[in-house]
Amino acid sequence: MTKRISFLIAILFAGISGYSQITPGEDVIGRDAPNTISTAVSFLTIAPDTRAGGLGDAGVATTPDGNSQHWNPSKYVFVDTDFGVSMSYTPWLRALVSDMNLAYLSGYYKFNAQNAIGASLLYFDLGSMTFRGPNNELIMNFRPREFSLDLSYARLLAKNFSGSVAMRFIYSNLTGGQDVGNGVQSKAGTSVAADVSFYYKNDDIMTGNMNSSVMWGLNISNIGSKISYTSNEKRDFIPTNFRTGVGYMLSFDEHNDLLITADFNKLLVPSSPTYYQPGEILPSGDTVKAGSDPVVKYGKDPNISVPAALFTSWWDAPGDATPFVHNGKPSRFREELAEITFSVGLEYCYSKQFAARVGYFHEHAYKGNRKFVTVGAGLRLNVFGLDFAYLIPVTQANPLQNTLRFTLTFDFGGAAKEQRDARKAEKDAKKA
Repeated sequence: MTKRISFLIAILFAGISGYSQITPGEDVIGRDAPNTISTAVSFLTIAPDTRAGGLGDAGVATTPDGNSQHWNPSKYVFVDTDFGVSMSYTPWLRALVSDMNLAYLSGYYKFNAQNAIGASLLYFDLGSMTFRGPNNELIMNFRPREFSLDLSYARLLAKNFSGSVAMRFIYSNLTGGQDVGNGVQSKAGTSVAADVSFYYKNDDIMTGNMNSSVMWGLNISNIGSKISYTSNEKRDFIPTNFRTGVGYMLSFDEHNDLLITADFNKLLVPSSPTYYQPGEILPSGDTVKAGSDPVVKYGKDPNISVPAALFTSWWDAPGDATPFVHNGKPSRFREELAEITFSVGLEYCYSKQFAARVGYFHEHAYKGNRKFVTVGAGLRLNVFGLDFAYLIPVTQANPLQNTLRFTLTFDFGGAAKEQRDARKAEKDAKKA
């Protein structure tokens, strides 16, 4: 049973982001082992919708849509319609199992030109698992699951600038309360978190004789308490994330638009340090003994508070891996740069009804090595929209490869907006 639980957790983390940690005292300057960052509830970092999924997981500075709740809720005050709902479905590890999936439901309501609220439910179903004891006896059948529920408020702060705050409840039940060994009882993990985001959008820009828009977004998400799955004092960081990006949309004419966007990401949680090995001499002159408490050799102690990690995570990398060593010395700066992932995306839209998308996601080889190309398409018919996305891995297997993802959107304010625009045009014609 314990092996089964360990395998489940390993699959979860490996499938989502390829995360692993350095073993204490593993190596010295010039090591070749990766140093990826691990967190609990990593499902919060998965792109839940297929528009961003088709843009290489870029979404913090794109034009507003129904899925802005995940990427940047501040965009809601710039959305064209008053009320919308979006539903997404993503099969997970479909090449291996048939019952794992990620579902996402989001919605927004715009009170007026200055205020809007949004809400969403992100549900990760890990499929059916069979728990067995040391003698292969059946203990129970269980379906591990995780979900987050959040609510946001966005407000226009200036003509082209908005801000938002969001609150999130996180629930993760991976073991069903089973004993994980040594008398330690497992439990469902819970946490609460907050997001702070900003968005800038300026449509009053001309490129030659063509209208264009410039966008910028920033979202610091999942600022929240650590989470624990057992009754002991061990608690893990949740994926607090810094995301910023830019977007540029060019309107060739009234029918043809082209959006170019780029996102930059960094987890605001501690990097795994490198520890002294048994037998090595500490700066104090003492010799490290086997079984003693680990002592950090390069990097920073990861056992810190959440507020401290928000700041120290920008300079706590050990920097002693081969690609980061400079002149025989560890370079924290080089490794910190390697912890930043980036996404770029391109979207062509015709008559605001048909969209074609392509994107690319890049992560350093020593930080997870996720590199993939995405393609997608979208169709809008009045209040109804349908989007698809497909992922093509570049460097390694990906849980979403050979998988078609889709999103349904309903902009219920769309019909009302069309009626208002028609009445306004009629009034303008009469005045003329």
